[in-house]
Amino acid sequence: MELIDKLEILADAAKYDASCASSGAPKRSSEGKDGIGATNGMGICHSYTPDGRCVSLLKILLTNFCIYDCQYCVNRRTSNVPRARFTVDEVVKLTVDFYLRNYIDGLFLSSGIIQSADYTMEQLVAIARELREVHQFRGYIHLKTIPDADPALIDAAGRYADRLSVNIELPTQDSVQRLAPEKNVHTIKLAMGNIRLKLDEKEAEPKAPKFAPAGQSTQMIVGADASDDQRILTTAETLYGSYKLKRVYYSAFSPIPQSPKSVPLAPPPMLREHRLYQADFLLRSYGFQVNELLPTSGNLALDIDPKLAWALANREHFPMDLNRAEPAMIARIPGIGLRNAKRIVELRRMRQVRYADLARLKCSMKKIAPFIVTADYRPARDTTPSDALRRSMADVQQQQMPLWPELQAA
Repeated sequence: MELIDKLEILADAAKYDASCASSGAPKRSSEGKDGIGATNGMGICHSYTPDGRCVSLLKILLTNFCIYDCQYCVNRRTSNVPRARFTVDEVVKLTVDFYLRNYIDGLFLSSGIIQSADYTMEQLVAIARELREVHQFRGYIHLKTIPDADPALIDAAGRYADRLSVNIELPTQDSVQRLAPEKNVHTIKLAMGNIRLKLDEKEAEPKAPKFAPAGQSTQMIVGADASDDQRILTTAETLYGSYKLKRVYYSAFSPIPQSPKSVPLAPPPMLREHRLYQADFLLRSYGFQVNELLPTSGNLALDIDPKLAWALANREHFPMDLNRAEPAMIARIPGIGLRNAKRIVELRRMRQVRYADLARLKCSMKKIAPFIVTADYRPARDTTPSDALRRSMADVQQQQMPLWPELQAA
């Protein structure tokens, strides 16, 4: 098979893995004649960092052959899809060639399991090693690790990769056992734990050998099983706390031709995936807990974002005086994000905050109006039922829906 044909198959097969952001990668010097590439270039829009910077990644599978038969996976053993496999040298050649043409800023490499977990992991490590040591590749590398592989191989991967990821895929052990019987949740979490230990060792001893400086991440599939958003976010909250993950990514389940009856025949709403990303951002950056966003089992609202839903369910906190409130509570006001909360606190050290100041900060004025008090503004005693306020806010949100959830800090 021609290399271009392999690329077409294996790039398409990799599109279902969402955990390929390059945030947190260190800058690598490009000085000297022996180095190529940099992690801060601009190019094709393949991935976005939290600050909105667009980076381009060559995102491929080493192979879509797989000995596993995970029911939700397009590349499962019994799936009737075209198959291909790169050699180590072919992946290295593609990466270097694309880099030299300024097409990409780095490599995201995953793989189906071939022969064994150890054999597959050895191939992934060999690619990263050759890029770093032979070609002096200074770009970003994200390697998908194989949980069942020898820990020594995962340690080796961390010496060459900027980020490692171990995909848990489903939020409950029951779902994993039912839909991916060859996988083991205990093994997956053990691999995550070993990576965390290595990261902790590096943090405690800065002179220790470099290990995955951009940390580790994982992915959960949304809608492949019956898990609701509360279950998904509770699992994410646990993973963040136990394994210090940089990110949990959410990927809406995408049915494929001849899908088994064990998985849904229709995909979930894409807006559900979007709301999960927004809620995850609130957990990581705003100090929210899952039981605040979803006190009972169920899914996040689709018509309004999670922070607005929380505010409408907790009207006793509002309207909030911006000249007196704690900074963390100001950031929880719909229409005010972390950056503007900090600016408001800085401003009130000099003088009282006024309504016009918020407009100058480009806050969403229609959104924040019912929830704030300033030196010259106090909403009338709000007797509007939450349902009616919700409908009016939903209309505002439909007009302001962002393209990427990480850019919606408010």
